[in-house]
Amino acid sequence: MNAGMLASTTLGDLLSTLLDRRPFGRKFENGREIKEICLALLTETDESSSRQLAATILNRYRMLDRDRKIEFFEFLNDELDLDAARVAELAETYGSDPSPENFRALAGAAEPQRQTLFRQLNEAPGATTEIVQLRRDLLTSLDERSELARTDHDIVHLLRSWFNRGFLVMRQINWESPASILEKIIAYEAVHEIGTWDDLRRRLQPVDRRCFAFFHPSMPHEPLIFVEVALTNGVPNSIQSLLSEEREAMDAEDADTAVFYSISNCQTGLAGVSFGNSLIKQVVRDLSHDLPNMRAFVTLSPIPGLMRWMKNEGTPQCGDDPQRIERLAAKYLLDAKAPDGLPLDPVARFHLGNGAIVHAIHSDADLSESGLVQSSGVMVNYKYDLSRIAQNAIRFSKRREVVATTSVKNLARRAAVAS
Repeated sequence: MNAGMLASTTLGDLLSTLLDRRPFGRKFENGREIKEICLALLTETDESSSRQLAATILNRYRMLDRDRKIEFFEFLNDELDLDAARVAELAETYGSDPSPENFRALAGAAEPQRQTLFRQLNEAPGATTEIVQLRRDLLTSLDERSELARTDHDIVHLLRSWFNRGFLVMRQINWESPASILEKIIAYEAVHEIGTWDDLRRRLQPVDRRCFAFFHPSMPHEPLIFVEVALTNGVPNSIQSLLSEEREAMDAEDADTAVFYSISNCQTGLAGVSFGNSLIKQVVRDLSHDLPNMRAFVTLSPIPGLMRWMKNEGTPQCGDDPQRIERLAAKYLLDAKAPDGLPLDPVARFHLGNGAIVHAIHSDADLSESGLVQSSGVMVNYKYDLSRIAQNAIRFSKRREVVATTSVKNLARRAAVAS
């Protein structure tokens, strides 16, 4: 092959690649409504045309205002729903003759068309991010239109599959990470605000600090969840001491305790898709391997529902009585339950469900404005005892049992006696 032919072939291959990756949508727009394009996608058999239609739908959706987006959700919810009569008919047929053919027919009818549509949409370039954003929009509509929960159920079903642990990649975030990632850590921090770049540096650069995040291959520049870790000697009793500008860093090898002091979910559209359990367990495994002196893994966690619970219970403010607020916090964490029997506090549900125990409670531990408003400054350590995590998680999930240290149980009992 001569040089001219080689150049021509290479150019042809390049053009073919560029055309395959070009922004889609123009060919199939021609004035059609987004609903029509969705119905066309559901019947399209050509792979290239299907991807173009999918990209066009996502482009169209992005340009809709809020009212039109709600109309689109209603279309998904009603017109692409199950055919209940058909499902019942096929179920009866399968009950009489459980053949593979009848099973396939029933399984196909039992899946709403909107699930098929979302799978096809996800074939377009960059579609996973777009669908996560679509789901964020849907969540804002559920309070007004609770019936849209059927569509939300289907999206969550797919997202849990697409974002299962096998696809996630854990990366350590440090001061050398790309600026675009660091900016997102600042923006997504949900527990202890990061006010400045110097504040972020103090959380990432010292040798006794760590930050780990999960990423997905389809969203490589968007953290899904991240955890900030302080390496300390002993269990800390306040966030002020952990984040103090004046504190002196210690050698990581000298630390005996890893403190998970902030866990932030980054993508609103992935609410209900759990990452925290896997992230904490992976971080524990990695730190145990890298730092053999590590003996304890604890959190320093907020108690976001404490003051609201005290108000609903008619409990007077505690003023300057730190022991009383600690006793009430213990009672709240151990005894206050939601209708399903799980702890009322969302942070408690998360850590106890992962197999942690309520280890210790500290007054004046978070004197920030949000800390005082949520819990009068009280924080709690949840402890992950590696030898008992699985056992604790089973006790919690099967018996709704809140595992706690004797000292925390005593605090709760004294609160009950005082009331």
